[in-house]
Amino acid sequence: MINNVNKIDILCIGETLIDLIGHETNAAIQDTENYERLLGGSPTNVAFNAARLGLTAAIVSTVGNDGLGSFVLEELDKAGVITSYSRKANNKNTSVIMVSRSTGTPDFIAYRDADCYILPEQLPDSLLEEARIYHTTCFALSKKPAQATILEKAARAKELGVQLSIDLNYSEKIWPDTQEALRVIDAYCSNDPLIKLSEDDAYRLFGETKDEGFILNYFHSRGVNTVCLTKGKNGVVLSNMKDGLIRQEALKIENIHDATGAGDAFWTGYLYTCIKEMEPHESIAFAQKLASLKLQNITNWDSIDI
Repeated sequence: MINNVNKIDILCIGETLIDLIGHETNAAIQDTENYERLLGGSPTNVAFNAARLGLTAAIVSTVGNDGLGSFVLEELDKAGVITSYSRKANNKNTSVIMVSRSTGTPDFIAYRDADCYILPEQLPDSLLEEARIYHTTCFALSKKPAQATILEKAARAKELGVQLSIDLNYSEKIWPDTQEALRVIDAYCSNDPLIKLSEDDAYRLFGETKDEGFILNYFHSRGVNTVCLTKGKNGVVLSNMKDGLIRQEALKIENIHDATGAGDAFWTGYLYTCIKEMEPHESIAFAQKLASLKLQNITNWDSIDI
């Protein structure tokens, strides 16, 4: 059960950056002529979404001491996300990712600099003690010194009774050394996080197609109780060591506008329901609703059934 006394519902640690998203749908990056500047980064998206749902969310990240860094932090402040533990680094540039607009898995090119400079002093015990959920991503763990900081503070958060979470959004473009990635992920898994990954993530992480049973058992064997595997048009399976397997069919969506950020919306919805102590099948259904709104580029979440 997640502690419902603490003040910060979701503490997100990782990349805050600029997404430059192409205007042309399903065009390769080299064929895209125009891009739109947007707030980006998976943990940043989760914090932003959580604030929209009325949760108290905080982001711990590092941006450059530049105009782009000012832009992303101002956007988060306007959304009600706590940014006081994020910092601007001198002599570093705010990281930028160019992303193709796609109805499937988007292509991207990452230009990374400031995002990986997350330091231990940004995550004091006084902050960890206020959190209910400590959330991060593979992207955030892929480079030092952020990697060491996130692992060290994850273990401390676990000691303090905080529920951990991770989006295993693995990409060999971001983390070419797969064996190192598996070692670091195993270290994070020793703290029993809630895990979210897609079939595409699993394919990239294991280097080949693995069946559902292998993927779920791999993480359970490393001490993880709850694994959520998203399977695109084949729906979602939630595997919990206590409750077993729970399956949900994919929602039918006729007009997919853009898949960028849909996974972050899904996982925000799931973490929201964990905080609200909803039943597992309700959690997946609600998470799918949020993902479907993001896929359709529907920005009004006020009327969603909870």
